[in-house]
Amino acid sequence: RNVMNVNSVLQTGLQGVQNGLEGVEKAATEIVRAGTVNGSTGSNDVVESIVDLKLYERSVKASAQVVRTADEVLGSILDTMA
Repeated sequence: RNVMNVNSVLQTGLQGVQNGLEGVEKAATEIVRAGTVNGSTGSNDVVESIVDLKLYERSVKASAQVVRTADEVLGSILDTMA
């Protein structure tokens, strides 16, 4: 049962990393697009995208820590069971 709970946490962490990376890609694309002639001209759009980029970066780091911790707990459970 404990292993299943850890696997659930691990999946949640991995999904968080994936979502965060998708957000990073979207924000970075918006920043690049704003720098082109046909792109957005409002500086607020660029600032918002930069803030989003930083938020997604922190989200990925937090989710990666969840994955790391779940991996350590799973290792400890398996060591205990062995």
